[in-house]
Amino acid sequence: MKFIAIIPARYASTRFPGKPLALLGGKPVVQRVYEQVAGVLEDAVVATDDERIRDAVQAFGGRVVMTSPDHRSGTDRCREAYEKVCAEQRLSFDVVINVQGDEPFIHPEQLRSVMRCFDDPTTDIATLVKPFAPADGLAALENPNSPKVVLDAQSRALYFSRSVIPFVRGVPREEWLARHTFYKHIGLYAFRADVLRAVTDLPQSALELAESLEQLRWLENGYKIGVGLSDVETVGIDTPEDLARAETYLVEN
Repeated sequence: MKFIAIIPARYASTRFPGKPLALLGGKPVVQRVYEQVAGVLEDAVVATDDERIRDAVQAFGGRVVMTSPDHRSGTDRCREAYEKVCAEQRLSFDVVINVQGDEPFIHPEQLRSVMRCFDDPTTDIATLVKPFAPADGLAALENPNSPKVVLDAQSRALYFSRSVIPFVRGVPREEWLARHTFYKHIGLYAFRADVLRAVTDLPQSALELAESLEQLRWLENGYKIGVGLSDVETVGIDTPEDLARAETYLVEN
């Protein structure tokens, strides 16, 4: 099975403009992401709508493709980049992995875990989860910016929510983490190539609009989302404060 990784990278972030070019340990964040991915996958490409990011990627020897500035999501940008790579290089791939451009510590085993989901021929899309630990605390579990996932017996996603799911009846809330395994979603996605084209053509769904989670559109339309399990904690970068935390993490690890 042939895989390609697409790394969407936008300059115009609301909370952190220019984030992909911010330096982390002396390298741009986007370079950190690219190097982690390229260590696992032979085919990796940054997808951007900004010439400054394009120039930075070319400067460190990475592959990059320019995309429209008008995409609603990284998934849409991922599709355009994938189709451009295939057209320009006359290539085709079975699976497209969408790696967020603000995850400089994405771990090789996390990528491999998502790739293994496609050993099951019924998997349309794959993603990652990490179990919450009791030490994470109730505040982390209840954080709406950290979506939760419920899995079925075959490790496929049943539902994603910003709320805490499931509700543990008859147990004090402060004991939930000790009494049940909750799963935190890690925003790494992989799609069979034909599925990527199909899901980006779908209109937004009611559940997606309610929770502001695009993966609910895919579930509502019947796509099977396989889930890989990770015990690795990554440090995503959304704000300048996150970058400072990442610098500390880089030194310590």
